[in-house]
Amino acid sequence: MHSFNGRPGSISALTLGLLLLVGLLSSPAWGDSELTIQITRGTAAGIPVAIVPFAGMGPLPVDVASVVEADLARSGRFQTLPRKDMPQQPTTAAGIDASQWRILKTDYVTIGRLVPNGAGLAVEFEVVNVLTGQRLLGYSIPTTTETLRLAGHRVADMIYEKILGIPGAFATRIAYVSIEGPPKTRHWRLVVADADGENARVILDAPEPIMSPAWSPDGTRLAYVSFEGRNPAVFVQTLVTGARERVSGRAGINGAPAWSPDGRKLAITLSQPDGNLDVFLLDLDSRQLTRITEDPAIDTEPCFSVDGQSLYFTSDRAGRPQIYRIGLAGGKPTRVTFEGAYNARARIAPDGKSLAVVTQDQGAYRIALVDVDSGRSRVLTSGSLDIAPSFAPNGQNVMYSSREGGRAGLATVSVDGSVATRINGRAGEVRDPAWSPKL
Repeated sequence: MHSFNGRPGSISALTLGLLLLVGLLSSPAWGDSELTIQITRGTAAGIPVAIVPFAGMGPLPVDVASVVEADLARSGRFQTLPRKDMPQQPTTAAGIDASQWRILKTDYVTIGRLVPNGAGLAVEFEVVNVLTGQRLLGYSIPTTTETLRLAGHRVADMIYEKILGIPGAFATRIAYVSIEGPPKTRHWRLVVADADGENARVILDAPEPIMSPAWSPDGTRLAYVSFEGRNPAVFVQTLVTGARERVSGRAGINGAPAWSPDGRKLAITLSQPDGNLDVFLLDLDSRQLTRITEDPAIDTEPCFSVDGQSLYFTSDRAGRPQIYRIGLAGGKPTRVTFEGAYNARARIAPDGKSLAVVTQDQGAYRIALVDVDSGRSRVLTSGSLDIAPSFAPNGQNVMYSSREGGRAGLATVSVDGSVATRINGRAGEVRDPAWSPKL
């Protein structure tokens, strides 16, 4: 990807190789999408933008401009102009008649083209501020027919960041568990999809429960719990090859895997050696196991701090579940949450300043944001059973499991509470989301 001034540069072999690798990761195994996404809450006045249809190259499997438009609209931060209302459809910034767009009160216009580029294609796009006439962006993104959707997500990321000053998270993926069928023939599927639900790919299909997927920091592996043989065990699976390895299958509970920031260790919950649930650290190379907590209470659901020097975890050592923090170099745990009688399943924000937790609020389980330094919390959701939070890699949204009308689905909420979406499976239930790191 590079800036251009009328002429795109050359594509490197490394860049093309990476794009082809991403194409392998996103190849659908059973249909393009099994999720439907609906905005349930958005800002009162989204920024008005227009994404003009991209020109060139004839019929292609993906309408790149539509991908960009859908991403921005789904964020709740933008109001996109329907194509039928566009006064013109230019293909270059020079072709924009700003006066026509100002009449429609459109602030920004994006135009683009698809052009041949070596062995693949390139998506060239420009963004113009209609009010000032300023050309804000001009980039060429190398791509292939297999990675056109990814290119569209990257365009949306760049527009989002340029206008809002915040990195986008459209060119990312989500992992989740899909459950289908009646109880006696129920199947659990571990699925990886684009952040918009497209390109769904089944990673594991099993007749036993699957839960707690967690992305490695480099986005190439997933750790998860599988009840194969009716005993819970922690597995690590490489997405490109499909190779999977059982890394913890001790007698009793093996659960709640969380990656260290360097990708070399997993924090897990074990009921060994004394039958009580405690947090352990597993070195994936040496398989050395280090006990982190040792208390008669239940200690579970660990997550690493951003610097990797400490762990947050859930414990009922004070009588009810609350979040604690313990340094890996030693010392006693310190309590982090004090507001509310129940706080569990902490996940750290990318900036390390806040935690997303499951809290009890007015008799319901909801997602709250907790300030790490002050302990002050703010409830973000309004469901009756909102659990399993996971931050977007830009820290602006939290995805979680939510039960509505007796059916489990996924949902997202912005960290300021102003934007929310509901994500339902086309069949069965979906739960246990995990948002990938930035690719």
